[in-house]
This record gives sequence, structure tokens and C-alpha cells, in this order.
Amino acid sequence: QLQASGGGSAQAGGSLRLSCLYSGFSFDDYTIGWFRQAPGKEREGVSSIRNSDGGTKYAQSVRGRFTVSRDNAKNTVYLQMNSLKPEDTAVYFCAASRRGLIHSTMLNSGDYDYWGQGTQVTVSS
Repeated sequence: QLQASGGGSAQAGGSLRLSCLYSGFSFDDYTIGWFRQAPGKEREGVSSIRNSDGGTKYAQSVRGRFTVSRDNAKNTVYLQMNSLKPEDTAVYFCAASRRGLIHSTMLNSGDYDYWGQGTQVTVSS
């Protein structure tokens, strides 16, 4: 089970932090990913983190502005979003794969097995 929270509204240049609380995981390894979908656009991978070694991956569009992190004690993965732009406006989803994904697949939605509900992020100029 996955539950995303922390969405809201921000001005361009501002920050938001999303949280993904997960439960019921008993896999040897897993990967938590963040995806987003803007109106009229396809879902795209934003960032992800592999549990075994903390390996991360970022989409080019957010690299240097977004940071993914984890707190295993709290079963939570965070997405810190800084220097927000209007084009970051979307519904953000967290998802989990039952495997520790290799780097090349970490932003492929088809490799994820479980999805949480989305949280809206709106960035105004």
C-alpha cells in the first residue's frame, strides 16, 4: 500500500516536499518511484530510489532541482522539489516495484507493481 501526500500550490521558484508512505513490503529489495501526469500528457517518471543501496535516478527535466530520499524507519520516501516551475504542475504519484530496478529502468512505469493515489502539485508563475 502506498500513500502520497504533500502536494499543494506554490509560486515559481518555490519548494514543496512530497511524501510517500508505504506499507506491507516484504521483498528482498524494492524501488520506490515518483511519476507525474499533467493534463493532456502522458505519465512520466520523475525520480526513483532503490532500497538496497539508495541508488537514485532523475529525469533530465528535474535534475538539480528535485531530490529523492528515504527514511526506512518511517517507511517513507520523500521528493524535495525546489526551484519549481509552472511546467512541474501535475498530479504526482508514487509507485513501488517488487525488485531493485537497474538504473536504466528506474523511471519506466511498466516496471512498477503498485501505485498510490496521486497528489496535485500546482505551480503558478
